[in-house]
Amino acid sequence: MQRNVTVCLDEETIAKARVVAAKRRTSLSGLLVQEISRLAAQDEAYAEAKAAALRRMARGAHLGGGRLPARESLHDR
Repeated sequence: MQRNVTVCLDEETIAKARVVAAKRRTSLSGLLVQEISRLAAQDEAYAEAKAAALRRMARGAHLGGGRLPARESLHDR
């Protein structure tokens, strides 16, 4: 369901936005819908990436190797 939203902008910003919208072959309203949708999707993708990174950090990483040799065995002559 779509709802109407009222936005107050100064005349200069509206004029510039209309030019941008015309270049993209859309209306000012369409431009706002596209940009707000893009921002919301970008924010959601960031949150998902952050959660995935935190899960990977919590899990840790195996860096290889095994148990270290005993000190005595390293210094046997």
